Amino acid sequence: MRSYRKPAAIGLGCLLALATAGCSGQGDAAPASPATPPVTTAAPGTSTPTEADTAYAPYVSSTDAAGTDSAGSPTTYNLAFVIADGSDCTPRWNGTHAIGDSAVAARIARLKEDGGQVRVSFGGAFGKELAANCDSASELAAAYGKALDAAGTGLADFDIEGDELADSASIALRSQAIARLQAEREDLEVSFTLPVMPSGLGQDSLALLASANDNGVRVSTVNLMTMNYGTSYDGDMGGYARTAAQAAHTQLKKVFGTSDAAAWRGMALTSMIGVNDVDGETFTLADAAEVRAFAEEKGIGWVSIWSAARDRQCASGSRSDRPATDCSGVTQSSGAFGKAFAG
Repeated sequence: MRSYRKPAAIGLGCLLALATAGCSGQGDAAPASPATPPVTTAAPGTSTPTEADTAYAPYVSSTDAAGTDSAGSPTTYNLAFVIADGSDCTPRWNGTHAIGDSAVAARIARLKEDGGQVRVSFGGAFGKELAANCDSASELAAAYGKALDAAGTGLADFDIEGDELADSASIALRSQAIARLQAEREDLEVSFTLPVMPSGLGQDSLALLASANDNGVRVSTVNLMTMNYGTSYDGDMGGYARTAAQAAHTQLKKVFGTSDAAAWRGMALTSMIGVNDVDGETFTLADAAEVRAFAEEKGIGWVSIWSAARDRQCASGSRSDRPATDCSGVTQSSGAFGKAFAG
């Protein structure tokens, strides 16, 4: 998913928890069929979910408040993003604010005031995810832990995309660090946020999940970025999201060796509301209602948007042909997408 930072030019051995819990263009072609990853099965041990179990958890800026952050009364806020600044292994909010920044701490406290949780999201489309900079699993685990402690949470999201999704060295180091951190923090819940096509997860994403599995990471959720498919996909964005989820569901059952219901429960869907980064792709309020209904029907763990700050009409007019960081580019009332996704 896109970052709140402006880019220089201008966005498995163990499964014990797969039942709880914007992005740059992903290309026109469907991903190649991957080899089957190694699988070790484990019982998720959860009951069949009900409609009420599908939570709403938008992505919000970790540093800057928006008037639409709380639209839809989220149960969880995904704090975007913790990344490195330069080539060091020091975690920073948005790559610009120290982890102990008092203003960020106050912002997190305000988000929690109404009973919501926060999930720290590491990575994103721009900047360096810490695994690309840290030299050892212990150093990386410590960096992740500092951010989690600063936010006062046991929820960690890893948004891996772009070149880092194909970087086998950082993927392996990240898996080792997360496993180490989970050994220290038994209640740590981990989600991976990954790009998807209507044909499903690509080979690199499945390789990342296989690495997590091989290193004993307990994966709670695989969050699909149902957005920015490529110029060949200029039709029904809600339909594409459903098709992508169906394809990924089949893959997750195979990767994790789990049941239909557990694979749905271990899935999340994140849509880029309004105008996407790819020409011809616009996610509407009707699409939001369609995705919410589908998530409830399947018992999907949570749904999300990129991002809460964009959940309002652009001041310059009802529509825009280019995506903005602070408005959707479509005609809407403020917070309308959040309310639609919350159900």
